[in-house]
Amino acid sequence: MKKIKRFDIIALVATIGLIGWIITDYFGGMMIFLFSYSFLILPILIIYLISIIETISSIIKNGLKKNKIKFVAHLIGVLFIVVNSFDTTDLFKSERLITAILRDDLFHYTLILREDGSCENNVVGFMGFKDQYKGKFYFKDDTIIFTQKPYDNDFLPDTILLDTIQDAIFINRDKSNNFITKKEWLNHFEIE
Repeated sequence: MKKIKRFDIIALVATIGLIGWIITDYFGGMMIFLFSYSFLILPILIIYLISIIETISSIIKNGLKKNKIKFVAHLIGVLFIVVNSFDTTDLFKSERLITAILRDDLFHYTLILREDGSCENNVVGFMGFKDQYKGKFYFKDDTIIFTQKPYDNDFLPDTILLDTIQDAIFINRDKSNNFITKKEWLNHFEIE
């Protein structure tokens, strides 16, 4: 049995730490965790970079056969980063019909409506906060009706108004239950 060397263990631990940090992006955002746990994450990132440099130089000097464990550990890390990046692309998703953004002081809400009736509300906020809500919708004349709302509270109503003349999606109604179609702060998404 081959003896595991110190740099093999460092490569494994650093790769597992890097993957763990990347996974935090699904729980509020990587930057929030970096600021909250910098005493833990920064050393892992530094060790990971040192380990990659050491692995590359060791492979050049001694060949791949003597550095299999380190090479495989870093290969898994790189493959995880590549596969994880597919989540943020539209590569495997239905074509976008409409993309619209609502901006406030701390957050940006990007509403994406797709051809297959699915939709996403991507929230990006202060200090790297990120969250994504998925839903379902259909068009009825100039309204968008959500059968599954892309938000977890009453931020978005079940029905919103699509105004192609003003390039906006209006979300608020007046006391007579008519949509307010005058652009005001936080009452509409701007269509891109």
